[in-house]
Amino acid sequence: MALSFPNIDPVIVSFGPFNLFGQTFEPALRWYGFTYLVGFVAAMWLLNLQADRSKGVWSREQVSDLLFYGFLGVILGGRVGYVLFYHFDYFLASPMYLFKISEGGMSFHGGLMGVIAAMIYIAWKQKRTFFAVADMVAPVVPIGLGAGRIGNFINGELWGRTTDVPWGMVFPTGGPDPRHPSQLYQFALEGVALFLLLYWFSKRTDKVGAVSGMFLVGYGIFRIMVETVRQPDAQLGLYWGLMTMGQILSIPMVLIGLYLIFRKQGKQQ
Repeated sequence: MALSFPNIDPVIVSFGPFNLFGQTFEPALRWYGFTYLVGFVAAMWLLNLQADRSKGVWSREQVSDLLFYGFLGVILGGRVGYVLFYHFDYFLASPMYLFKISEGGMSFHGGLMGVIAAMIYIAWKQKRTFFAVADMVAPVVPIGLGAGRIGNFINGELWGRTTDVPWGMVFPTGGPDPRHPSQLYQFALEGVALFLLLYWFSKRTDKVGAVSGMFLVGYGIFRIMVETVRQPDAQLGLYWGLMTMGQILSIPMVLIGLYLIFRKQGKQQ
């Protein structure tokens, strides 16, 4: 017994085809991109709401700058991280692979580093401390993460390992055996549970960096948990026969996050 994959068309609507300079284009609105757009709009709404309640500490214009550079950080960092962490051999063979966006591939951990770079720039530009920016951003990040996992599920990608649990699902590209719908696990943990955890925690602390630390701990633990049932990347497999690349990259997140939560630090001024 296994659940059948719903086979949702990943394309919501397509336009064209159009012929331009001898090339045929058929632009399309896809569910994957749409889910990220929904996550971005929801995060923008929440950040603007926080700005309105900040009594002048943040303005909507400053939030717009933060979102713009944060979005660039996600895209650029996510792509660079994917290539370096998961397909470094491709990059060594052909450095132009980095720019082959049409072949797909984004990494959360790379995107995180891109967002950190964006927050450093925003902190410098707006004359804030880094954690004043990071603690503002952290609670809304799970919205985008959860939306992205729904997009992964609709695309029928990043499925889990084979299983005999009653909710195992047969994915079109995963062979005939039922697999863990790990994308939905990640949506529930990295999206819903992490958002609720950060919302609850942010109301109970004013320690500088603590909310950012809880994000790192929560995401790291949830990612390590789900990776135990998620199919390892075919080109990498398991390191030492035990750990995936995602787990290896998440361990430092947990350690840094614990330090930020429990370090001795005065209250935020």
